[in-house]
Order: sequence, then structure tokens, then C-alpha cells
Amino acid sequence: MTLNIESGKNTLEGLQCPIPLQEYPKVLLAHGGGGRLMRQLIEKMFLASFDNPTLNLMNDSAVLKVDSSSLAMTTDSYVVQPLFFPGGDIGSLAVFGTVNDLAMCGAEPLYLSVGFILEEGLSMETLWQVVQSMKTAAQRTGVQIVTGDTKVIDTGTGDGMYINTTGIGKVKPGINIGPAQVRSGDVVLVSGDIGRHGIAIMAVREGLQFETTLESDCAPLAEVVKELVESGVELHCLRDLTRGGLAAALIEISHSAKAPIHIREKSISVQEDVRGACEILGLDPLYVANEGRFVAILPEKDSEKARSIIQKHFPESPPRMIGTVKEGTEPIVTLENFLGSHRVLDLPSGEQLPRIC
Repeated sequence: MTLNIESGKNTLEGLQCPIPLQEYPKVLLAHGGGGRLMRQLIEKMFLASFDNPTLNLMNDSAVLKVDSSSLAMTTDSYVVQPLFFPGGDIGSLAVFGTVNDLAMCGAEPLYLSVGFILEEGLSMETLWQVVQSMKTAAQRTGVQIVTGDTKVIDTGTGDGMYINTTGIGKVKPGINIGPAQVRSGDVVLVSGDIGRHGIAIMAVREGLQFETTLESDCAPLAEVVKELVESGVELHCLRDLTRGGLAAALIEISHSAKAPIHIREKSISVQEDVRGACEILGLDPLYVANEGRFVAILPEKDSEKARSIIQKHFPESPPRMIGTVKEGTEPIVTLENFLGSHRVLDLPSGEQLPRIC
């Protein structure tokens, strides 16, 4: 690739790279953090190169027509450090995370592929523990691991282990869940408290101590989504709250749906330990990652029914109605804080918590 920094052009056989190399000549951690730089990388590098209608929807899973059926497909890579954390590990996280992405389009998860990138010198006992955790997670979610790959890299280049998983699920006829279905007057529901996954990992890294054991919210979401669909709840949009947290998920939905969203801070559930840790670390819990929480946007008429179903699956942390979709076409998310003032939520430019999934 020929780089011409002085002229501002980055060319490969005459083609121009859309990423401004004067500002970002190298990949940063923030390019994978769910914020503004990651969105820029996806839109200007990947979407511009691989342009097609399915990819351009930028949903958690791609819904593909195969004859008269619809299949959902998603892929994700896991680089979390440490490999084991309170409430989970890289193995269960890899299974649940991919299953959850399939569930967010209403698909029934069926199959997974698994790719292991192992660092030379990794303990076989550690690998065995991760594999057994994946086995248990797959059994719990009803998916089969049907194919995979293994690569080994040099000592000192891989932090022990990375995992890639690809999932395939079946979408039943009549299910159409995504940002395009969002309507003004819809309510915004969050399935439980937020921020525990990111803070649980940071607590291990930084040696933070809490009065109680703070565990990740890492959990599968397919069963609760299945019951919501089968109960007749009219789900317009679902999004699991991973990198970038609740704020990033709502901003992405707002941009894709071209609809303004307004939320209330007092309605959002954050555990006191999480809130305290965020204050110590200078973090905003709205942007901290989760791995077992999702946001649902649906008509107000179905809100109580949806809350009842979700609470049955997650009784330890009741779901909350936190806001509404407003009239208009401006892609903006606003927050009413505890004092009653309003501010606009924006994607973070940097990386709050690297290597949390």
C-alpha cells in the first residue's frame, strides 16, 4: 500500500483509503471500543469496501434468505483479560455473546463454530477449563458446536488465548425485529441493572475491593427473547448492551432508525458498588459494557407484559422502563439527569475499558 501523507491520499493501485491517516496512522484500542472511532472504522473502511444491503443494516446478526426460510448469522471474537473473572470466563462469554447476538433479531440459535488462537506455553489445564465452560454454556443455550479451528502463536504474542465464534440460527416467518421497525411513542425497556460486567473485570485488574462480591452479568438471552416472541409481544427492536454500554446501543439504534430517543437517568438501575467504582475510575455507567443485558423498544401497550416475562427470567434485577421514542427524524439521544436538566448523549471518542469482551 502506497501512503502519501503529505497529499492526504492513501492509495492501493490508485484507490483512496477513506480513513484519515494524518489523524490515525495506526489502529488504536479505541477502534475496537464501541465508540466514535470504531463506528468510523466500520463505516469508512469496512462498509465502504464490502458494501451490500445486508451488511449495511449494521445489525447484531445478518438475516439471510435461503429458499423459503430465513437464517441469522453472526460472528464475534473474544480477547478478554483476565481469562477468568467473577461470574464467567472467556469460554462462557464466547458462547453467550454469540447466542445473544442471534437472539437480538429474534432467531433461535442452532449452531456455533469455534476458532481458538492459543499462545505457546498456555497451561493445558486452563484450556481444559475454558473448553468445559464452553461445553456447559452450549448445553445451557441448546446450541451445538459443529466445526472449528485451532492456531498456535509464539510465546508473548497472544495473552494466553483468543476465541472466535460464529453462530447460525433460524428466524421464524413473520419475525422482523430491527431499528427500521422503531416508531414514535415506543417505550425503551432495559432488562436489568447495567455496568456490572465491565466493572467486575476492572475490579480484578485494579484490585478493587467491594463489600459484596461483584459479578459479571454474563448470561444467555435467547430463552427470554423466545418467550417474548411467543407471547405475542410486539418487539420493534432489540440490542444487547456490550461494548459502549447502554448509551452506545441507544445511539446506534437512533441513527439507524432516524428517530430521537429520550431517557431518564433516575429510571436506570445501577448497583451502588458499580456506581461507586465508576466514580473512583472516572467512568460513566451508561457507557460501561454488559454481557447479559439488553434493551427492547416496543409499543407501550405491551410494556407491562414484557416486563413480567423478563423479570421471571432475571428476578434478581427487575427490568426498567427508562424512556420513549419521540416524534421526528433527528438521530439524537437525550438524557434527563437526576437534577432534571437535559444533555445529549454521544459516542465516546476513546476506549473506557479495553479488553472486556
